Parts: sequence; C-alpha cells; structure tokens
Amino acid sequence: MITVSNLDLQFGKRILFQDVNLKFTQGNCYGIIGANGAGKSTFLKILSGELDPTRGTVMQGPGERLSVLSQDHFAFDEYTVLNTVLMGHTALWEVMNEKDALYAKPDFSDADGIRVSELEERFAEMEGWNAESDAASLLSGLGIKEDLHYMLMKDLSGKQKVRVLLARALFGQPDNLLLDEPTNDLDLETVGWLENYLSNFEHTVLVVSHDRHFLDSVSTHTVDIDFNKLSLFAGNYSFWYESSQLALRQQQQQNKKAEEKKKELEEFIRRFSANVAKSKQTTSRKKMIEKLNIEEIQPSSRRYPGIIFSPSREPGNQILEVKGLTKSIEGQTLFQDLNFNVEKDDKIVFISRDPRAMTALFQIINGEEEPDAGTYQWGQTITTAYLPLDNAAFFNSDYNLIDWLSQFASDTNDVYLKGFLGRMLFTGEELLKKVSVLSGGEKMRCMISRMMLKDSNMLILDTPTNHLDLESIQAFNNTLQAFKGNVLFSSHDHEFIQTVANRIIELTPKGIIDKMMEYDDYIINPTVAELREKHYS
Repeated sequence: MITVSNLDLQFGKRILFQDVNLKFTQGNCYGIIGANGAGKSTFLKILSGELDPTRGTVMQGPGERLSVLSQDHFAFDEYTVLNTVLMGHTALWEVMNEKDALYAKPDFSDADGIRVSELEERFAEMEGWNAESDAASLLSGLGIKEDLHYMLMKDLSGKQKVRVLLARALFGQPDNLLLDEPTNDLDLETVGWLENYLSNFEHTVLVVSHDRHFLDSVSTHTVDIDFNKLSLFAGNYSFWYESSQLALRQQQQQNKKAEEKKKELEEFIRRFSANVAKSKQTTSRKKMIEKLNIEEIQPSSRRYPGIIFSPSREPGNQILEVKGLTKSIEGQTLFQDLNFNVEKDDKIVFISRDPRAMTALFQIINGEEEPDAGTYQWGQTITTAYLPLDNAAFFNSDYNLIDWLSQFASDTNDVYLKGFLGRMLFTGEELLKKVSVLSGGEKMRCMISRMMLKDSNMLILDTPTNHLDLESIQAFNNTLQAFKGNVLFSSHDHEFIQTVANRIIELTPKGIIDKMMEYDDYIINPTVAELREKHYS
C-alpha cells in the first residue's frame, strides 16, 4: 500500500500537480496516463524517493518493500545477469552476501556461528533457497535464455538488458511495484507473458505505459494526470477513454436534458461492464467492474492529432504480387520463398520472431533493398506512402518544419503546409523549430504529415506507434480502421493489430503462415500453434 498526502510538485512557476491525496492499495494495478510532460514518470520518481516533492508526504505500509524498474541500463554492467536479478531484493541480497562472507572466513568463530544461524533463519523466511530458481524462471519468461544467465550485463544487447532489469523489478514479489514503460523493446509474446504475470500479481502495482492493450489487461484503476491534478477512477484505459469522449459529447450538447444524460451514462456503464466481464484478459481483475463510475470524469484537456489519409484514387483489383522473395542478413535467413497476393481491402499485419524480417520486406517492396531471390509487382493503380522504422536520415538538416515538409509537397504554399503540420499539433513558434532538434515523437508526427501529403491508397507502416503518445496512437488507430485503401504494417502494439488488421502473415525462415483472422484468434488458434512449431523448429 502507498499513501500520498497533500502532495505538490512545482518547478519554478510551473505547477505539475497539487493537493494530491491518493491511496494505492494491495491487489490493484493503477495505470497512470497523461499527456507528454504531464508528470507521469516524475510522479513515479516521487513515490520511489528519487525526487522530493515541493510539499506533502509518501508513505508505505509498515515493513513493505518497494521495487522500481531501473532506467539505468549500465548500472549493473559488472554483475552477472542472475545476480542483477537477485539484487532486486535488497534485503535478501545483503543476507546472501554476509552469509557467504562468513562461511568463507578461515578463522570462523563462535560469534560467526551465531550470526550465520541468524542469517540462515532470515534467509529461510525470505525463501532464499528458491531465489536462484525463481530468478531464472523470471528471466526465461522474459526471453532471456539459460545460457545468458551467467554472462556479465555489459555483454548483453540493449534489448536484453531491458528484460533483465524488468526481471529484477519483479523478483521477490515486492509489496509495491513501480513500472515506467515496462513493455518497451519487448516483443508481442513477452508482453503477453508480462500481462499474465501482472494480472495475477497480488500486491500493489503502478504502471506508466503507451501500450493500450497492456493497460487494459493489467489495470484495475486509472490515474489521470490532467488539469494539474491526479484523478483516480475505477476501470482501465479503454473505460477512461470512452467515458471522457462521452463526457465531451455531453458537454457539447448543452440542451440535452439531465434525465437523458443520466440514462446515457447508465447505459454506457452497463455496456462497458459487460465487455470487461467477458474479456479474456481480466481473469483475476474482474472485480474492477464493481465500482465503475463516470460521474466525476470530465472531458480531457489533451489534444488528439488530426491524422487523415485521403486516397486520390481507388485501388484497382491488382494490388501487390510477391513471388519467391528470399532475404538473409549476415548468413541468417529472415524469410525464404515468400509468395502472397495483396487483395482489395486487405489490411495485413506482418509478424515474425525476428523483427528484422518485416523491415527487410518493407524495404524491398519500396525499392530500397534488393532481395536475395524473387520478385514483386505493384498494380498500376497503386500509390504508396511508406513510414520506415528508422527515420534519422530524413532529419539531417537545418530546415525548420515548414521548409522540411515543403520538400515533399507539390504545393509549397506556407498556409497549405501549416495546415498539415497543424493537424499534427505543430503551431505557432513550433513551426520554426529546426528538425534536427525534434524529439522522437515529434519526428514521427512530421513523418505522418509527409505521408498525408501523398494521398496514397497503399500505406506501408514499419512499427508506426514507436515514440508516439497515447493520444497520437489512438488517433492513428482510428484513422487506419476507417481508411479505404490497403495497409501493410508491423507493430508491437496488440490493440493496434487487433483493431486494424484483417489478415495476418507471419514471416519465418521456412516460409509464411497466412491467415484471414483477428489477432486475438490467431494467438490462441491450435492449428496456427502447430504451424508455428513446424516453421520455427
């Protein structure tokens, strides 16, 4: 349990939040949401003691242990992977070290024997005999294989370090767990493992994430940082989003009678409660429906970008034909003998255990890379717009945003270009910023503006939600659902895949698995599971 009392945080004249009084209780998971810069990560730092508030206190329950997902990927470089995880339980780690040091003494005394006896008792109370196997199990669940467990952290890749640090935070069943963007650099299967783990976690969890499906799967409550305050609601992200949109519509309908509004609210809660109750992800979290309450939710102050793709022509019947495509990198086969046709209205997600496979395929069909073998042919009516995984090469200049976008426009009128940038929330002096200093999220919004200019009927998107905030992801998602052309994409965002894709193609070293079905059905389908086993064995 964590209790926050009379908390204020202010930097100079800027107030992030004030008069925060909240209690986070055992058995619940709190998803923390808010616009970029609202103070989500900062709030977690205050709870962990890393940052002092301007005013107020943070208290844990007596004797409770707090664990935090470390953001420092180099702090444990000189330790083995397994020891890094064990160190997540500080008290147990200290007992283990002191006990080992005493046993190693050449002049072991009676006093040492008494002390070792005390330490062994504490070690047993903390289930120390199971510590290494528990740590190894967490690492394996997060995709860190046993042959890496005794390597030094400095010898791991950045993505592997992220997983080890996550295992470290989870280790030892902490009473209070703080997770800031825990799904970053995790593949879909590992995110699913983490969802299941946290859904059955019996203690207190606070999590910041841009992954909507993850938040919906694990959260019993939502903490919204808006209007310089923190508001706590029962329910997950989808409940908060839909109810805030309903509140906005009701605010805009000033003439609507109070009785009609009340009926609309009650129907919304009934409908949402029913959806939660039948959700595959809620398992032990079904109690969240008991206290759904929209009464205090008000329209959000956050802005959603206006992402609009308007094809200049309808695609014909011939879209894309791929024959025998094969590609390897450094002697490793990404895919081979790839054969498929894209049909009208297809919105295809490409997945693989090796993310390089999707990037390689997209680069090939965009003419940026050559395949090892095979051909592809676009239909004559098809015009493409491509969002690459790596956009760094587009921003190596001193152009401001308007001049940058004008490179890709047939109409270079400033008013016209400002309209596209304005839809992506760039206004006023922001338009004169140099593109070389933009953040990852700002660069992605620029790239989306560039795509909108093309009026294409085929969108090719390589992990499009990277660096985007929840508002941009939601807007992008809604637009793709309504888009009248074709979409080929890859993503680590479960909700994005589930709501956009109507076809799934999995790329493997032994061919493809091609299914017309929803992603939720794909991941539990026994026939697909058998095919995947054959393709990856």
